[in-house]
Amino acid sequence: MNRDYDFNREVNEAIYAGEAALKSLNDAKKYLDSAGNWGLLDIFGGKNVTGIFKHMKISNANNCLQIAKADLRRFSKELDDIDERIPDIEIGGFLTFADFFFDGIIADIFIQSKIGEMKKQVNEAIYKTEELVRRLKIYR
Repeated sequence: MNRDYDFNREVNEAIYAGEAALKSLNDAKKYLDSAGNWGLLDIFGGKNVTGIFKHMKISNANNCLQIAKADLRRFSKELDDIDERIPDIEIGGFLTFADFFFDGIIADIFIQSKIGEMKKQVNEAIYKTEELVRRLKIYR
C-alpha cells in the first residue's frame, strides 16, 4: 500500500511540475506573439517606440523562457522518478537556442524570423508537455 501512495505522490509531483512548465511556456508564447506583432509594425514603418516595445516583449519572453528552462528540467526530473521520459523534446537544444536568440541580434527581419522559429519551438514544447501531463493524469 505504501508503494502505491509513493507512486501516486510522484505522479502528482510530476503533474504539478508539468503544469508549471506549461504556464511558463504559455507566458513565453504570449510575449513572443506580441513581439512578433510589434516586429511586423517595426518592419513596416514603425517608429522608434515600436522597436522599444518589441525589445521589451522579447526581454519578457526571454525571462519566461529562463523560467521554462528550470521548469522543464524539474519536470524531467519528476518524470525520471516515475520512469517516464520526455519523448522527442530536446530541452538542451531548445534552451541553448533561447539563450542565443535574445543576445544582440540587430536586423529587424532577422529578429522577426527568429521570433517565428522560437514560437514554433515553444508551441512544440507546449504540445508535448500537455500530452505528457494528460498521460500522467490517467495514472492517478
